[in-house]
Amino acid sequence: MSLGGELLVGAVILVGLLGIVFPVLPGGLLVLGAIGVWAAIVGGWAWAIFGVAAALILLGEVVKYVVAGRSLKSAGIPNVTIAVGGVLGIVGFFVIPVIGLFIGFVLGAMLAELIRTRSMGAAWRGTVSASKAALITMGIELFAALLATAVWLVGAGIW
Repeated sequence: MSLGGELLVGAVILVGLLGIVFPVLPGGLLVLGAIGVWAAIVGGWAWAIFGVAAALILLGEVVKYVVAGRSLKSAGIPNVTIAVGGVLGIVGFFVIPVIGLFIGFVLGAMLAELIRTRSMGAAWRGTVSASKAALITMGIELFAALLATAVWLVGAGIW
């Protein structure tokens, strides 16, 4: 693959990594898709690199849901709190670009917990637990995508 092609793949991977931190795009899938396009163009051994990257990203996806589920379950937070936070986060993203996602998530989780517990203190503790779980999942997904990126960098001979 030409240097320009490798730089383009690297740019798409970077956008995917940013999409994990600022959840606007499906970051892990974008990283994997870019590595897949690279593997299709390079061919041969590059498919092994793609396979390792795909396994890392898939493992990250599984681990993030298991860890988040355990964290929420131990804090006594129901899935509906995350769902309401997610929906209001999406609405918030369009009302206040980018940061509205975080504001909307916190407000949605707080509202769901306030309705469920009828106590401001308990609702705030639930909101903090839900926010921590969301940050943990983001960190796990980012770590897996960074590992997949490192594998691609080694395979592409850039690193």
